[in-house]
Parts: sequence; C-alpha cells; structure tokens
Amino acid sequence: MEQKAELIMLGTGHAMVTKCYNTCFALHVNGAYFLVDAGGGNGILVQMEAAGIPFGNVHHMFVTHAHTDHILGVVWVIRKIATLMRKGEYQGNLTVYCHDKVKAILDFMCGQMLPGKFTTFLGERIFLEVVEDGAKREWMGMPFTFFDICSTKEKQFGFAAVLPDGARFVCLGDEPYQDACRSYVKGCDWLLCEAFCMEEDKEIYKPYEKHHSTALDAGKTAAMLEVKNLVLYHTEDGCLPERKNRYTEEAGIHYGGNVFVPMDLERIRL
Repeated sequence: MEQKAELIMLGTGHAMVTKCYNTCFALHVNGAYFLVDAGGGNGILVQMEAAGIPFGNVHHMFVTHAHTDHILGVVWVIRKIATLMRKGEYQGNLTVYCHDKVKAILDFMCGQMLPGKFTTFLGERIFLEVVEDGAKREWMGMPFTFFDICSTKEKQFGFAAVLPDGARFVCLGDEPYQDACRSYVKGCDWLLCEAFCMEEDKEIYKPYEKHHSTALDAGKTAAMLEVKNLVLYHTEDGCLPERKNRYTEEAGIHYGGNVFVPMDLERIRL
C-alpha cells in the first residue's frame, strides 16, 4: 500500500522568538522520521515529546546551516540518541547529513560539551556525513538531492525530495529564493519557504537587513515558480494568534495556490 508523507512542524519561529520554538521539522513516513534542524537548544526534546516522535525511530537527520537557532539543538539530539544507545534502547545508527562547515562545528561542540560516554558513539554509530552541492541520498525509498541555496549570509543547504506519491517537496532553508535554485523549485508540489514578517511590518523587523523576506515576497516567488503548495515558516512571533490568517492573506495577494502557515506541532498531510 502506498504510504503518504506527513510534515510535522516542530518549530516555526526565527532565532529570537519566545512564544514559539525555532524553525525545525520532521518528515514522517510509515513510522520513520527524517529530522531537519533542531532549533536552538534542548527545547527540541520538549517538541519531539509533544509531537509523539520516538527518538528510536529517528535514524536520519539533515542540518541546513550553522546558525545557533538551527544547530544547537542537534547536540541535544545526539546526546539523547547516544544515551539510548548506551542503554541498549536504540537499534541501528544515526546519520546526520550536513555540509562541511556544519560538520566541523558539530565535531567541535560535541567534543567540547559532551562527555566521552556519549562521544564514543561518534564515528561508530552516529555519523556526521558531509554532502556536497547536488549530492543524492535516499530515505524510505525517497530520493533526496541536497543543494547549496546560494546564501548571501551563511553557507546553507536545502533539499529536494520526491515523496512516495511522486510529489516534489523542496526545502529552501531560511533565506530567500535564489535563481540558481530554479531547477529544484520550479513547478514543485510543496515549497517550504521563510517569511520573516509581513510587508506592513518590515520597518519593525527589517527582514532585508537580516537577509530574509516578507510573506508578500514568498507569495510572489511561489507564483513565479508555479508552486502548488506553499508552507511559510521562520517568522516573528509578535502576531502569533493572528499569524496564520494574516500571512495567508498576504501571500495570497500574488499567489493563487494553497498557503499553509503552521503553528508549532501542526501536522500537514503531503
């Protein structure tokens, strides 16, 4: 029987939010979970518990870049899984895909902050695997292609995947679309795209100074690239109760497809 994929948003906020967690998510297929980023701390343990994601079912992870709100939680994921390994409660291995800078930073942080009883699993059962631009891997029978998003701020990778039903799913990380990524994004079924704030609030949050964009910008991009479904994340939290309606309406000014503005822990059937 064909398996449907599910997107679980563990966090939806930018680096400095306090009313929601930093942006990270999991893809769920048939009881397995592919984790993408982990937020800025041990809040990832809270979010995964609240989402009902067993760490024992996480064997693959991808880290987009080395900013604190994406990478610090990875240390906690590694610590948690290493703890389960020590107790004999985790079967198999964990592979963390990332680019070379992320690997160097994770190697350093784990070496400096985790006791030897945890780091002994690095290179033995926990693997930090460097992927280059255009690298291909497979998870749950789904082909993944990792690609450089051509960030203007920090080296960052996104990925494109083909879901079990053949739909194309693309994660652009947390920076605006660059035309060098057109071949991955054009006509995709699902696009995950940052929207730092609304257009009317850009003087408050100054997204362009931070190399981010507005919900209006994201809608324009999705329309230009003929995307079928647009998921907006990595936002401010100043209008959290109204965020879903306001961002959806603004993105829809130029974009006629489906807009999703999930809250933390929300699940989307893909």
